[in-house]
Amino acid sequence: MTELLFRADAYLREGDAVVVGHTAEGGILLDRTVFYPTGGGQPGDSGWLAWGGATVPIATAVKAEGGQVALVMAEPMALPPVGTVVTQRLDWERRHRHMRVHTALHLLSVVVPLPVTGGQIGAERGRLDFDMPDPPEDVAAIEEKLNALIALDLTVSDEWITDAELAANPGLVKTMSVAPPTGQGRVRLVRIGTSGHQVDLQPCGGTHVARTAEIGHVSIGKIEKKGRQNRRVSISLTD
Repeated sequence: MTELLFRADAYLREGDAVVVGHTAEGGILLDRTVFYPTGGGQPGDSGWLAWGGATVPIATAVKAEGGQVALVMAEPMALPPVGTVVTQRLDWERRHRHMRVHTALHLLSVVVPLPVTGGQIGAERGRLDFDMPDPPEDVAAIEEKLNALIALDLTVSDEWITDAELAANPGLVKTMSVAPPTGQGRVRLVRIGTSGHQVDLQPCGGTHVARTAEIGHVSIGKIEKKGRQNRRVSISLTD
C-alpha cells in the first residue's frame, strides 16, 4: 500500500519517495505520496514530479490496486525506473482551494440538515445534492448561516473508529449515494469543532483546512431541481 502522507498532514506540499512500480496505463506508483487520489467527490491532485534533472507535470492522481496511488503524467514520457528516488511537488493553490471547498460542504450539510444524495468538489466551487422535495424559502438565510459557521473559526480534526463502531452508529453517515470505505478495519471521521462545541462529525477520507475561518466567505448560487426529490445546492469561494 502507498503511504498517504496527506492523511497525516494535509498541508505537506512536497516530499521525496521511491518508485515501486508502474500501472498498465502508465501511472507511476510510489512508496509514499503527498498527492490525494480522486475519490469521495474530490479531484485528484496535480503538480510535478522530479528526478534525474527532469521535472514533469502530473495531471492527476488515481487509486490503483492494492491500496496504491498512481500518479498520471500530463503527457506521455519515459517512466522513471523502479527504485528511482523522486521529488513530488503539489499544485498547492489548487489543492488548498479543494480543502476550503470540501470543508465548506461539510458545514453546508449542517446548515441544510437533510440526507445528501451526491456531491462534487472543485477549485472554485462545489455542490451537494440533497433529498429535498421542496425548495428552501430563504436561500439568503442559508448563506448567512453558512458564513456565520465559517466565521466561528472552529477547529477541524480527525479521528478513527472501527468498522463495528460505525455500523453501530449509522447516523454518522450523511451521504446516501456513497457508503464510507469499510473492510480495512477502521474508518476516518472528520470533526468540526471540539467535543464541547461540536458542529459536525462524519466519515470522510478527503483533505480539509485546519480551521473554518481559512475557508473564507462563500456564496450560494441558484438551487437546481435534479429529479423528483433531489435539489442541488452549489457554493462558490468568493476569493
